[in-house]
Amino acid sequence: MRSDWLPISAAMLVTGAMALALGRLVGDFGGTSAQTLRGVQADDGRWLAVAVVYFLAAACLTLGLPAVLELLRGGGRYVGGAGVVSLAIGFLGLAGFSMLIVSFRALIVSGSVDTGVLAAATEESGLAIFLRGWLVAILLGELLLAAGLLRAGPLLVPRWIPALLAVHLAAVAVGTALPPEVARLAVVLLAVALAGIGITAARPHRHPSGARS
Repeated sequence: MRSDWLPISAAMLVTGAMALALGRLVGDFGGTSAQTLRGVQADDGRWLAVAVVYFLAAACLTLGLPAVLELLRGGGRYVGGAGVVSLAIGFLGLAGFSMLIVSFRALIVSGSVDTGVLAAATEESGLAIFLRGWLVAILLGELLLAAGLLRAGPLLVPRWIPALLAVHLAAVAVGTALPPEVARLAVVLLAVALAGIGITAARPHRHPSGARS
């Protein structure tokens, strides 16, 4: 018999996936420091809302990871489990990123930074490592999770879920070659895949042996 927490964790995963997609789609102020500065100055409330959405996404996705473990069976348990750990690190980094957004917003609204200062701050080595680190953790977690879900077998996990994760990773890898609008929409693939994992985990399913759980 499955634990009572599983439907809650699965619901958190779905909610977090949708919040992640919303934050990415709404929170794009441009690719340069000047565009970001102008965007925040013109609509600082939107910047704050994006920070809140990202923090909500990070919290819900972290709480939804136990539901992912429900689908990792057999040979996919260890590979997928490593992916879950990597995703957890990435989601914690996303929460930190949301706090960083609030800090930058406060500096910009108060007039404490200009374009040059903002560009220098975002290129500072310590901050750059942090920003890239949690993104790498999420992408590595995706890769390992996709492998784990494939090894779990189609009886537990529909093939389209790891396929979407793989397509999202491919879109990220060639992101610079894609139009900005298409690259930004790639997050929808990740959100749909994570939502699919949550929905699948919440449903009664068969173990590889054939017994229902």
